[in-house]
Amino acid sequence: MAWLLVVVAGVLETGFAVCLKLSHGFTRLFPTIAFAAFALGSFGLLTLALRRLDVGPAYAVWTGIGAAGTAIYGMVFLGDVVSTLKLVSITLVIIGIIGLQLSGSAH
Repeated sequence: MAWLLVVVAGVLETGFAVCLKLSHGFTRLFPTIAFAAFALGSFGLLTLALRRLDVGPAYAVWTGIGAAGTAIYGMVFLGDVVSTLKLVSITLVIIGIIGLQLSGSAH
């Protein structure tokens, strides 16, 4: 259950990163409110998960999901440049996330 919280928190991290861009320096109301909601949700779920998980693997998985998710979202929806190196790098991040999740121990 704790790992599920980390995964959802990572997805919410993607949401807050995207909304941060869309807020244009907090000058647009809806993306700013969405940023705050996603950020609070992400940090809140990560906090709950850390009650049972080692901090290193949990934090790495959380940030990895957020980084990979944000990069993928940017390429698919925001017109970010797609390159072979980016796609290979995202794949390596995902492989690393899986490895860290498998190595993480619950208390």
